[in-house]
Amino acid sequence: MAKWAIGVRLPHATELEINAALNKGDILRTHVLRPTWHFVAADDIHWMLELTAPHIKAGLRSRHKQLGLSGDVVAKSARVIEAALKDAQSLTREALIAQLNQAQIATDENRASHLFMLAELDGIICSGPMKNGKQTYALLAERVPQATPLPRDEALAKLARTYFRSHGPATVQDFIWWSGLSAGDARSALELVQAELDSETIESHTYWFADSLSLRGREIESTHLLPAYDEFVISYRDRSAALPHENHKRAVSSNGVFWPTIAIDAQVEGVWKRTIRTKKVEIELDFFHPPRSGVEDLIEQSALRYGRFVQKEVEVKYRH
Repeated sequence: MAKWAIGVRLPHATELEINAALNKGDILRTHVLRPTWHFVAADDIHWMLELTAPHIKAGLRSRHKQLGLSGDVVAKSARVIEAALKDAQSLTREALIAQLNQAQIATDENRASHLFMLAELDGIICSGPMKNGKQTYALLAERVPQATPLPRDEALAKLARTYFRSHGPATVQDFIWWSGLSAGDARSALELVQAELDSETIESHTYWFADSLSLRGREIESTHLLPAYDEFVISYRDRSAALPHENHKRAVSSNGVFWPTIAIDAQVEGVWKRTIRTKKVEIELDFFHPPRSGVEDLIEQSALRYGRFVQKEVEVKYRH
């Protein structure tokens, strides 16, 4: 569903086109910003890693100590991974784990995930092309040649500009959460670009956004079927503007799993799930409250958009 996060923002794109971009290396799947998976444009990977990797690694230091991942172990792991990928160009996670085990490097208790993440953060590996339906790793230097480094202030400004133009209105606390930067770095980044932004203060919170932002009238309804962990929901520390507290538990589980959501006029109004069949995709809609008149037709149009994305017929069901 992560690919649908791209597709929902590119109305004419298909999953096959996004797969092609991933296989080619135009889009990379890797760890950057805060410590989780992200899709990153190849043009941005080097400066984003240089800016955010040190803070991520610092935050993981105590866990790595618990796992016995010393500097020597991490360096040895990086050498083994790099040597294996130079020979094979791309390898699955399982194949690389076998190489690490052969070199007497422990990969149990989730150590392999941390070793791969560190290799990504150090700019050694990134996502490679799919092999027999499985994700692979490849050498970043072979996928994306090193670009001219960005001065730190330019990188901070670029990240803040990107965030507030695409996610605003948002607060600096939202930006700290999304970027994974320290509070000091995030505030410095905002200061570098705040002259380019507009702001509004509501109940002591200052919201920043692009000066080109226009607010549409309520008479124009917008509906979207958003994937799990979509930026619309997850990229804010305070999500109450789109997801009221009384509905939070229905969209986010107690252990932090974000479900695919139904967004109507920038409000999360329900959740949905898909079932992929051979020739069709079944989409089941579960509204928090009975939808307003006419909304169901708009939501079904959004479901058809998802069907075009995966290039399958769509069957819409309602959960009551």
